[in-house]
Amino acid sequence: MQSSLPTLRPITAAVALALLAAAHTASAQQATPVDSGKLESVVVTANKRAQNLQDVPASITVLGDAVLQRSNVRDLEDIPSLSPALTLSYGTQPGNFSINMRGIGTFSLGIGVEADVSVIVDDIPLGMQAGAFKDLADVYRIEVLKGPQSTLFGKSSIAGALNITTKPIGGPIKTNVSTYITDDHEWRGGFSVSGSVSDNLRMRLAASKTSYQGTLNDLTTGGHLNGSKGDNLSGKLEWTPIDQLTVTLTPHYNRTEKFCCSSAYSYMSPGGIYRNAPQLPVSLVLAGINIGPGNRDVRNDYPTGGKFHDVGTGVKLDWAFDPNGPLAGHTLSSISSYSRYHMDDYQDNDNTDVDILPFLLLPNGKPTGMHGGLFQYGSFDVHSTTQELRLTSPDKGAVRYVAGLWYGKNWLNRELTKAPLIQAYGTSYGADAWNISKAIYGQGSWDFVPNTSLILGGRYNDEDTGYNFRRYTVPPQSFAMTEFYHKEDNDKSFTGKLGLEHRINKDSMVYGMASTGHKGVAYDLTSGFTAATAKLPAVKPETARSYEIGLKQSLLDNRAMFSAALFRTNFKNFQQSSSFFDADGTYRTGLNSIGGLRTQGVEVEGSIRVTRELQLNGSFAYTEATVQSFENGPCYNVLNATGTGTVPGPGCANSPKYNNTNVQNLAGKTLPNAPKIKVNLGGQYDVVLPSQSFNGFVAATTRYQSRTQFSLSQDPMTVQGAYSITNLSVGVKDKQDRYKFTFLVNNLFDKRYAAGLNNGYANSNWSSKAPNTPLVVNTTEWLPPRDFQRYFGARLDMTF
Repeated sequence: MQSSLPTLRPITAAVALALLAAAHTASAQQATPVDSGKLESVVVTANKRAQNLQDVPASITVLGDAVLQRSNVRDLEDIPSLSPALTLSYGTQPGNFSINMRGIGTFSLGIGVEADVSVIVDDIPLGMQAGAFKDLADVYRIEVLKGPQSTLFGKSSIAGALNITTKPIGGPIKTNVSTYITDDHEWRGGFSVSGSVSDNLRMRLAASKTSYQGTLNDLTTGGHLNGSKGDNLSGKLEWTPIDQLTVTLTPHYNRTEKFCCSSAYSYMSPGGIYRNAPQLPVSLVLAGINIGPGNRDVRNDYPTGGKFHDVGTGVKLDWAFDPNGPLAGHTLSSISSYSRYHMDDYQDNDNTDVDILPFLLLPNGKPTGMHGGLFQYGSFDVHSTTQELRLTSPDKGAVRYVAGLWYGKNWLNRELTKAPLIQAYGTSYGADAWNISKAIYGQGSWDFVPNTSLILGGRYNDEDTGYNFRRYTVPPQSFAMTEFYHKEDNDKSFTGKLGLEHRINKDSMVYGMASTGHKGVAYDLTSGFTAATAKLPAVKPETARSYEIGLKQSLLDNRAMFSAALFRTNFKNFQQSSSFFDADGTYRTGLNSIGGLRTQGVEVEGSIRVTRELQLNGSFAYTEATVQSFENGPCYNVLNATGTGTVPGPGCANSPKYNNTNVQNLAGKTLPNAPKIKVNLGGQYDVVLPSQSFNGFVAATTRYQSRTQFSLSQDPMTVQGAYSITNLSVGVKDKQDRYKFTFLVNNLFDKRYAAGLNNGYANSNWSSKAPNTPLVVNTTEWLPPRDFQRYFGARLDMTF
């Protein structure tokens, strides 16, 4: 095992630096503000207006600045551990990751399918969900909005939305510096400068750099896989040329490389031969790898992952109407944005460093006549332009509302080549997809009696979509286009929201809400695209109908907060990909339109300030995300009675209705990566040190997740059992907020779990067939998450 001593030295230095800072400021102690002992009010913008969380009739999880810092959140992959409503499904690179809300999320390799959960940063939605899988630089608050959000946030919010707000500008100019390091080779560094430049000009500049080596060991290169590194630069400029007008400019640049997400073999039955070539036994192809539970060794001679950058800016104009005019208190906002995202992706398709091609045979039985291995490479390009015009009323009076006009244009390009492949299996294609949306929306509350409000909202959306698909000759042939297909569609939709809110007293309210969601047509623009596919109509639009009732309660003179919600959402024509292995053994997906899905359950959240020193919080989600109608669902294989072959698993059969392919009716089955139970518990105890210039603190969190099925086919070999993870941190904080030092241990009890599981029989790369002795080889693979084992770290934050 590699020594952690070189990494622990910087941790020791960070501890020493914090103690020196404490000693230096001990003589400068000042009186600290009086603590009321109450919970702080939480402000959200879920309804495109600033509101107290307890006044919003919706189930929302808010992750504020203190929580994000305490949990050392770096990127989106850290958020599901803090919000029970969220899970993430991983592909081989960020282009096919999926954010799932209440068990619902579209997984697809193609650019012709939009996500079900949108990501909005400072009022601007991302053009492609892949752009969210980068460092969450300079983030102040994340609002997890559950259920259809189509009325205010558009068609890509059919299952929910992540509403992200970056850090505000306030007060005189200050500089913040943050460093973080762990004993398993992760480090981060960042700084920001923020404050008022003049009476009418304020600015913020933030930069950060991060690196994590990864969870897998590549025996071929001596490096690591499933890590990442990134650079971020963002700015915010607020100019108030006159009292009524505020101009905000928010440019950003990000560069990230994710060398992920490779899986390692955790089991392989004896006697495996790669692609039935006797010259390629396991002992050669996977030399030096001890296959078994917890194995983290792989042999890749070609990288897997994606390297991407994105650049863009937003421009927001806020006009506050004359306080003495007819629109007193109203604000008219114009929000414009442009962004460009580019990613180069690559994948090792054979997971070995051996020269395998000379030993493989073409379908006609002849040798390939080639050398090397199997790999693929490609690129994504996304250009996004948005424009929103919004009128917001004052948040007082009997009628409160927001209304607006929306325009958005996304152009996406995908290029992919599998090379240097056997020609019979070759794939090289390019695809363009576009969507242009024009919408008008509005949502308001009317207090038709003093303590009861009617909530009404609607959105009319007109979307033009289309694609170009090109197939090319495969290297080493000369590059030439061999096929071209083109299609255009138009989709018009209306989504709405209707609800009642009743304020029992100043501390409690109940609500009921019905809402609908809509996501437009989709196209399966992947390597499986054919001339026959091009003749088919677009995959049907996805729709949702949701019902939610809830309670929000403040207790003990605002020292405690409690909220609960019951929900049910039905989806129709859900756009979901299912997995298979294509002719050359590469893992692929195909797009389906599932007849019906349902997610239903209960969510509970609460916080309590037990004393001025102790605060506890917790959240619980019980979610049933199930298929309601899917006759031609994918199957999994099992061994036959003699153990010499495979047969479809229970419930699978040839179906004349679906071209005599093996399918199963998945009605009533669970969706992938949708655990029924998730629980988060946490707390912080502040240790008051009256004679010192600093105080201490101890914080701990525990999260629990029930068993999880990772395959839509319901393969019993891809089930992750229940697990719980506990994190602990201790530290000191200057009473004047000049520094904060934290020492942490994550996964305190060293619990092992997987972020993804694969299982294969004859449809994998490993088997033995005639003329070799017939043998079915079973393989299983696992994807280790970031905290699959215990690790230690230290963080230092300073303000000048």
